[in-house]
This record gives sequence, C-alpha cells and structure tokens, in this order.
Amino acid sequence: MKVFATNLKQLLMQPPVKGKTVLGLDPGYRTGCKVAVVDDTGKVLDTAVIYPTHSEQKIAQSKRKLLELIKKHNVDIISIGNGTASKETEMFAADAIKEADHTVYYMVVSEAGASVYSASKLAATELPELDLTLRSAVSIARRLQDPLAELVKIEPKAIGVGQYQHDMPQKRLGETLDGVVEDCVNSVGADLNTASPALLLRVSGLNATVCKNIVAYREENGAFSSRAELKKVPKLGPKAFEQCAGFLRVPESRNPLDRTAVHPESYATAKELLKLVGYTDSEIRSAKFADLAAKVKAFGTKNLSQQLSIGLPTLDDIVKELSKPGRDPRDEMPKPMLRTDVLDINDLKEGMELTGTVRRSATNSSSTRPRC
Repeated sequence: MKVFATNLKQLLMQPPVKGKTVLGLDPGYRTGCKVAVVDDTGKVLDTAVIYPTHSEQKIAQSKRKLLELIKKHNVDIISIGNGTASKETEMFAADAIKEADHTVYYMVVSEAGASVYSASKLAATELPELDLTLRSAVSIARRLQDPLAELVKIEPKAIGVGQYQHDMPQKRLGETLDGVVEDCVNSVGADLNTASPALLLRVSGLNATVCKNIVAYREENGAFSSRAELKKVPKLGPKAFEQCAGFLRVPESRNPLDRTAVHPESYATAKELLKLVGYTDSEIRSAKFADLAAKVKAFGTKNLSQQLSIGLPTLDDIVKELSKPGRDPRDEMPKPMLRTDVLDINDLKEGMELTGTVRRSATNSSSTRPRC
C-alpha cells in the first residue's frame, strides 16, 4: 500500500510549468493524434486532429497543421501523452519544431486517467463543446501546467499507481489514495480565486456544496480580496472556516498573511513576532521578511516562544511561512525535463546533463536489457 501511495504522491507533486501556452498531443494510430492548445490559465484556444503515423502525405499535412497552431497561438511547450504511439508522436514533434518560427520545447507526460476524465461528468461540464476524444488532449496539456490541479479531477485509483493495485482491498486502497490527494492539496494550498471545485473539494473542511458556493460567489462578486471574505459564502460556517482557511491562499489580498499558510487565528501572533524582532509597519505591509530567520535566531527562539506564548514548532512554522510567502513545496522537486531534440543515444553531446528513467523491457522469456 505504501508503494501505491508514494507513486501517487510523485505524480501529484510534480512541479507546475507556469505562464506557458501548451499544446497537448494525445497520440494514436488509426484514429489519429488529438491536439488541443491551452493558454497559461488552461483555457482551450484551439483543437485539431492530425495523423503523424499515416502516409507521407498525411505526415506532411500534420506537420503543417502543427506548425500553424504553434505560430498562431505562440505555443511554448508541447505536452505529449505517454500511451500508444507516444514514441512515434515524440519523434514527429521533435522533427516539426525544428521548423518553428521560435523555440518550442516538448515533454512526455503520463496520460494515466486521461480517458477516464474525458468520459466523466466533470469533463462534460468543463468542456461541453468538445468531443470526448479531444478532452483527453486538453487534460494532457493541463497536467503539464499544473499536475495537481488536473489530477484531482480523476479518481485516484483510475490514475494507475502501480502493478497489482487491483489485487489490493479496494476500500482500503481508495481510502489511502484519497488521503494522499488531500495531504498533497493541503500542503501546496489552493488559490481561492482560481481553484476549481474539484481542487477545492480536497481542501480540509470543505464539502461539494460549499465548493460550488465558493465558485458561485466569486463569479457573482469578483475575486476574493481576503480570507475573511470567505465567511460571506453561503453554508460556510465558523467551523468550516477554521478548518479550511489555512489551506486557501489569496494572492491578491492586501494582507500579506493571506498569501501564506499562516492560519487567521495566528495572524495576531505573527504580527507581534515581526514587531518583536524589529520590523516596521511599512515592512510588514510590503512582506519583506527574507532575513526573518536570522533575526529570530539572534533574538532567541526560546525567548520568543515564551513571550508569544506559543510552542517552538508553531513558531518554526510561522517563521518558515513568513520567510517565503507563497512557498510551494513542489519547487523542491526535480524540474520538468523540457527537451527539443534528444531522442536517442546518438543525440547526446559532451557536456549535456539530463535526467531520465531507465526502463527494463523483456526481449525474451529469460533475459532483459535496458532501453533508453
């Protein structure tokens, strides 16, 4: 069970690729390769179907179409699903982007669960105008931009977290994987003004009704300006606010503490801490606390905890959050491998540094060999 939980966490905690226009490719042979272009917010800009594994004429047409979409939408990265025909599609994309009018990178991503998402009620609600097959391409593009926000839309067991998962007690497996998803969402936090209902649903203290009310409230009243405004959301009572507030971020808030994981209950303590170590009101408003840890150490952590009447672990958590407002734990994970033309061993050059996975593929019943 631990292996499945670890595999799921690795998928969910992959660093997002922010601020980029992405073209998603859902590979296929007979029915072609589905294409979807999404902007840096995940909004669908364009869709198409190309045939990069068919005749030479079809391949040429597919290349022209791909380059047309890249130029039209100024695509930064191509996200390629790792399913059937992935290798052929990768080779086609790597060859095509050599002719692009600007530098375009590509990356192969896990497409596990994309078909499940595309056939779900959620996908039909989010993308009602798109054919079921094209929704998979949208999901593949978005899961490069923000894997966590996209994968929470899929039941964890449907993502595929390891061999023999179907041999495990399904109820226990489901509970374990649900717990992993909730832990990941709460450790990263959710942007109150952009998070989808599916992401909000994984935040502690929120249920489906409250999540819908949050989205409806911001659609009617505009972006939230503070965490305190959450209390105006229908059916979000004091208990729910107490549970969820620390996991919801409001980057647009004038209060810098609303952008951190510091809970509103600790705001007074955090402000008192900052003043004790010498920060002025203007410095507090501008949220410039890079040297906070050094000031706390110089003042004495034990002395501070006694004056503030809080435990050392709580003090440590507040200092970490204030030192790096908006800190994303995914930033500490290995960065996505964005590539342009490294397809096999012959493309490697002296001085290159690459990260990758070596898989073992059976060549006969008695032996295996590494395959790049």
